[in-house]
Amino acid sequence: MTAASLTHADVRTRWRWKWLLLRRTSQLAILALFLLGPWAGIWIVKGNLSSSLTLGVLPLTDPFLLLQVLASGHLPEATALVGVGIIVAFYLLVGGRVFCGWVCPVNLVTDGAAWLRDRLGLRARARPSRSTRYWLLAALLAASALTGMAVWEWVNPVSMLHRGLIFGFGFAWLVLLAVFLFDLLVTSRGWCSHVCPMGATYSLLGAASLLRVRADRRADCDDCMECFRVCPEPQVIQPALKGMEQGIGPVITGINCTNCGRCIDVCDQDVFRFGTRFHNTMEAS
Repeated sequence: MTAASLTHADVRTRWRWKWLLLRRTSQLAILALFLLGPWAGIWIVKGNLSSSLTLGVLPLTDPFLLLQVLASGHLPEATALVGVGIIVAFYLLVGGRVFCGWVCPVNLVTDGAAWLRDRLGLRARARPSRSTRYWLLAALLAASALTGMAVWEWVNPVSMLHRGLIFGFGFAWLVLLAVFLFDLLVTSRGWCSHVCPMGATYSLLGAASLLRVRADRRADCDDCMECFRVCPEPQVIQPALKGMEQGIGPVITGINCTNCGRCIDVCDQDVFRFGTRFHNTMEAS
């Protein structure tokens, strides 16, 4: 082995956690912005990830919350409509499930369960259909219409984590523990990949997003399967990585890709990179 190859290996090892560390920094920094107000009296952001106001002027509203409000028969405030418009525009650009991988604090809980599950060598006891989240999304909107309330907000783990950190967990502990145990004991990444209706909403939102992970060097793939092992939605990798003979381009276009970058981190052959959805042709591979 040459000195040059050793240097390359050292560089690969050093950057193997690059995107994961950036994601953790993003998730914790966003969470800290919400907690600075109630914890330290520094009100940069008021509210939570369902509805917030930044610096007193920038409203942000979760699209799923707005859908529930509309289904319940209530008219949202103008600021809520503006907030949804901003969120929709942003995630249309970067990809809807970027929210799940880079913003949602519950992802810390589910990733922790996935890590422990991997270390313990646990096998899935059940594997719910990935369409479950969309059926749950529709059922919750129907429940909001029947009850006249935003039903999901009563048990939303994201909102409950915020409230728990501020006011003490109580019932929120049980909800988050249930999510953790579901992912640990029932099925790997079960909550985010099979159940969460917020993730379902964002996946639909980012169906045509510009920012994508690309497998432009897929011809160099050595079938180590590391990308499939670490990906929270491994089914999105297969077409772009192995679809060359079927004429499928190298862009990962699956709506449930979270743009987490873990496939980029772990691939020793540098098959993956961030790019755009354009030039998704055989010539680009």
